Amino acid sequence: MRLPDTLQYAVSALSRHRIRTVLILAAMSIGVASIVILTSLGQGAQRYVRGEFASLGTNLVIVFPGRKETTGGAPTMFIGETPRDLTLNDAQALKYHYAVRRVAPIFIGQAGVSYGGKEREVPILGSTTELLRVRHWRLSQGRFLPKGDINRATPVCVIGAKVKRELFGPENALGEWVRIGDRRFRVIGILASEGRSIGLDVQELAIIPAASAQMLFNTPSLFRILIEAKSRESVPAVISHVEQTIAERHQGEKDVTVITQDAVLATFDRILGALTMTVGGIAAISLVVAGILIMNIMLVSVSQRTAEIGLLKALGSPRKQITLLFLTEAFLLSAIGAVIGVAFGHAVSWLIGRAYPDLPLGAPLWAVVSSVVVAIGTGLLFAALPARRAARLDPVEALAHR
Repeated sequence: MRLPDTLQYAVSALSRHRIRTVLILAAMSIGVASIVILTSLGQGAQRYVRGEFASLGTNLVIVFPGRKETTGGAPTMFIGETPRDLTLNDAQALKYHYAVRRVAPIFIGQAGVSYGGKEREVPILGSTTELLRVRHWRLSQGRFLPKGDINRATPVCVIGAKVKRELFGPENALGEWVRIGDRRFRVIGILASEGRSIGLDVQELAIIPAASAQMLFNTPSLFRILIEAKSRESVPAVISHVEQTIAERHQGEKDVTVITQDAVLATFDRILGALTMTVGGIAAISLVVAGILIMNIMLVSVSQRTAEIGLLKALGSPRKQITLLFLTEAFLLSAIGAVIGVAFGHAVSWLIGRAYPDLPLGAPLWAVVSSVVVAIGTGLLFAALPARRAARLDPVEALAHR
């Protein structure tokens, strides 16, 4: 029997049992679609995190007060006492190195911002003029914090686009005075709305000079220091410079934690990559279930088609040909089910992407290819037993329906 004849025979056999065929196709396509959707979500999460970290800036070195041993947790979760606070003078000292391009000290807190009887609570960021370029933010109106002595508490502020809309509406905000906490500040700039980063919506920010934030929140301790290296290759030199400078200024104590943007991103990539592989593996279990369904249905099919098999053997079809016929049926079921599953998975991913446009969904190629390969392999593997049973039938007994 030629290959076209084998395919035609398998299609004819499947079409005669439509309900059975549809059930197997549904089981196989659901398994493949589950892998495509779940890996698409995992890949989307990875892309989202990469995009968020890209918005932090490039060649970024982040200095946190306290060592890892302080709390036994991640640097961003420090809550214990540190031997010494990070101060504005520490940040100023870190500027003097050939590999350092910009340094932006950061104070952070929450305070009410009011104007004309309207008030809302917003995050307050205290920093210097370098913050704008370190974080790659843009202004829609006005100018950013002025240059000058970082210890000078100038009463000016830059607000986010949403803060401007809620407090000023369509009116011009530049040059107007707002009250932040118990102090008055003049609005000199409006941030562009598209600037976003992890845990921070730039539209809802108010940025004031670092010294003003120090006075507003009555604290000398910086939340962190952002340092932009001149190139990716110079990042290790910057880290060494930070540790050495802080140790000299803090009585020999290296009481800071220095991390890089790439290191944090690599950690997230490992976590999200492992999560994607795990959920993909869990979804692949459904393909095994589909394979078992194929095996059970084909075992029933063998018992129902004994006369047909006996006739084929009586006409001279060898065992190998009978086995090939059943395996071809399993291949067609698995392949068609896999194609339907891939299409359905991509359709659902597209719908999720439309509902959550910030999440760049898209199943990785390896997940699509592996799901199809596993689906076909599972179908063939579980069809092997019914195929062998059909091939071993005695033609006389089969024709006698025994």
